[in-house]
Amino acid sequence: MADSHGSGAADGERVVIKKYANRRLYNTASSSYVTLEHLSEMVKKGVDFVVYDAKTNEDITRTVLTQIIFEEESQGQSLLPIQFLRQLISFYGNSMQSFLPSYLELSLATFAQQQERLRSQFATIPSTGLAGYEDQIRQNLQLFDRAMKMFSPFGLAAKASEPAPAAPPPPKAEEAPDEALAQLRRQLAEMQAQIDRLAKP
Repeated sequence: MADSHGSGAADGERVVIKKYANRRLYNTASSSYVTLEHLSEMVKKGVDFVVYDAKTNEDITRTVLTQIIFEEESQGQSLLPIQFLRQLISFYGNSMQSFLPSYLELSLATFAQQQERLRSQFATIPSTGLAGYEDQIRQNLQLFDRAMKMFSPFGLAAKASEPAPAAPPPPKAEEAPDEALAQLRRQLAEMQAQIDRLAKP
């Protein structure tokens, strides 16, 4: 997307954008009207800006950035998986809502720091090799889901209310060594099955 307007700001300077009642966006640094497409380019170039409602002087940067995402998604630039959007919506009003923004911000910041390394790795593997990365992403999402449940007071309460698994009875003294060994093997198999169930998504 070409940006013929430019940001009009010096390096490191925050650009002020004003949004008028007719929905037009005005870049005070370049003294020109801009579009959501221009603002999208500014974001990609690392230009810091803030958007104010021209009438109320309210900071509406979040709303405008959300509109940019909507425009990108509606034009086929699908970046957000449907399941992610469903999970994101489910967090509104959830007890963990206040924790999610910080987690997402940290996760994206970490991903941004590693993107050059990821680009070089993607360039050296065939397209069929991406399955391993998809598996890694799924595992990360599963870990995130478990972490959210651990922090959730409801999750903690549920865990507290669960009865502790009964300890296996000690082998009887009169049991023959072969019988005791067979029982131990059965118990190990049951424990492994429980671990496998917990490891599954």
